[in-house]
Amino acid sequence: MKTIKVKIKRKESARDLPVPGYATLGSSGVDLYADVEGETVISPGEIKLISCGLYIELPEGYEAQIRPRSGLALKHGITLVNTPGTIDSDYRGLVNLIVINLGKEDFCVQRGHRLAQMVIREVTRAEFLEMEELGETERAYGGFGHTGI
Repeated sequence: MKTIKVKIKRKESARDLPVPGYATLGSSGVDLYADVEGETVISPGEIKLISCGLYIELPEGYEAQIRPRSGLALKHGITLVNTPGTIDSDYRGLVNLIVINLGKEDFCVQRGHRLAQMVIREVTRAEFLEMEELGETERAYGGFGHTGI
């Protein structure tokens, strides 16, 4: 398993929140914690921007993918609007989550609540070549649902 160094900086007001870390040896993502004052309520259908209280510096050639936590999605309908969210290696701004409540009841986000997970991935860059024709395949131009249910 490959290990890289990712630099982080916490907001002064977020020093009480845990540093991201892996929960188990087999974990692929680290939890991100809510940097809210006290608590924030997200009503059904509402979208809120929630700070994680940290900044990251990824090595060139890597990205961070921000993903919902499955337990929150199943039990409360809490997920992320842009999932997976992408943090590029040249971004130095505050890490925030665009959280939506798809559930039927208000959801109370408390300080330090584990709201999302971050997975670090290597990036492959593509060189795009414009062609007059593309190669043939069995599927060809079959689109959404063309193979049935």
